[in-house]
Amino acid sequence: MKRTAFSILAVAVTGLASSAFAEAPPNYAVMPVLHPGTEKRHESFNEISKKGEAQLVFLGDSITHGWESKGRAVWEKYWAPLQAANFGIGGDRTEHVLWRLQHGNYDGLKPKLTVLMIGTNNTGHQGRAQKELDGAVYQCTAEQTAAGVKQIVGTLKEKCPGMKILILGIFPRGPDAADKLRQQNEATNALISKLADGSTVHYLDIGRTFLTPEGVLSKDIMPDLLHPNEKGYELWAQAIESRVKELLK
Repeated sequence: MKRTAFSILAVAVTGLASSAFAEAPPNYAVMPVLHPGTEKRHESFNEISKKGEAQLVFLGDSITHGWESKGRAVWEKYWAPLQAANFGIGGDRTEHVLWRLQHGNYDGLKPKLTVLMIGTNNTGHQGRAQKELDGAVYQCTAEQTAAGVKQIVGTLKEKCPGMKILILGIFPRGPDAADKLRQQNEATNALISKLADGSTVHYLDIGRTFLTPEGVLSKDIMPDLLHPNEKGYELWAQAIESRVKELLK
């Protein structure tokens, strides 16, 4: 009778464990997937890669993409003279960048340095149904986003063994430190900072550059509390210029 009761309990516990495992949400951040509607821009990066001329690459989402709009004049001043290429795509998450790297980005390219900033959309897209995920509602924790960034760094090192990587901490978003999305980005930053090895991979967090001493994000720098305007791009460039030039040597 005792054996029967124990067996029933063991089966029940095993069933609960199996159920919990089956229901664990997937880590979308490490699952490469095409970002719908970005194919043309993606292919333009492949063409740049094939030429093999860029020595400096900025890789990321809309904040990086914005060097071509609000940050254009700043780009021409700071980065164009350094043979830089902009591989930013608006709306990209870590999984989109992974897909791009698997489908031609960097093929033939041998840059000295990549400046990588990605992950704010992994945070901000939570709760939204995603077309590329067959309509599934997107969820992503700081730990999952950090795993995605780690996989990107690993892929970059495989594709370009001699290249250095400067990971930038995800920029602050939202009005102040109480903003939940900013808090998640900060948690992600704490994790990805550990990817730095002091040799090939480096980490730099310039988030405070955009904040008041009280931690407030000004709309004079990021009008939508997410994307920099021209002033914001100038602050960004000034904050990393010396480090970029150091790593390019």
